[in-house]
Amino acid sequence: MFVDLPTRRKAHWRWATPLLAALMVGAYIWIFLLPDDAAWRSTLLRWGTLSGSVTEWRAAMRDVRLLTLLTALFIHAGPVHLVGNLLFLLIFGLPSERTMGPWRFLLLFLAGGALANLAAAVLMGTPARAIIGASGGVSAVIGAYLALFPRARLGVVVPLGLWLEFIKVPAALLIGLWATLQLIFTFTGPSFGAVAWWAHLAGFVVGLLYALALKPALARRKRGV
Repeated sequence: MFVDLPTRRKAHWRWATPLLAALMVGAYIWIFLLPDDAAWRSTLLRWGTLSGSVTEWRAAMRDVRLLTLLTALFIHAGPVHLVGNLLFLLIFGLPSERTMGPWRFLLLFLAGGALANLAAAVLMGTPARAIIGASGGVSAVIGAYLALFPRARLGVVVPLGLWLEFIKVPAALLIGLWATLQLIFTFTGPSFGAVAWWAHLAGFVVGLLYALALKPALARRKRGV
């Protein structure tokens, strides 16, 4: 269950979240149809964000490598990776987009995701490692959701013996637990192969700060000022 922020303006269709989801699915289908593993690895190296030193990325600020901070957001390693990011994007993205508007939301996802990928590329410590997936952008959306809806409650299903119970839990509690896990995993693992925990943590912080900065303007818009 999500909290609606009342507004005097007519509600507009939320197109940014579905567009991002469609681009992720389209990119996954394109990669799935590649002829062999060699083509997959070539695509990964071409469009994924490669980790490296601060010096390397300072030089990359003037070449095409900078674009991979964005393109990597739409590449996923498998269906579980894709579905997980899509699920979180839809849960937290649709209400966030409704509140801030589609263009601000797009900026949140793309800029937050790009900065998250950059942080992971510089800080993860392993050179020439490909960083892919929308996790950085989705983490930015989660951070923004927490700032926009600090009192919201989310429905979760809890197993109680042989039964499943649906309960409502404060979103701040669930997101706080999630953020704490990202912080712990950033420094202690587990790696699970290629999880860029730095991207999750950095994206969350960027999204939180972005939404907090927007809240005064959103409040004025709600009042019709």
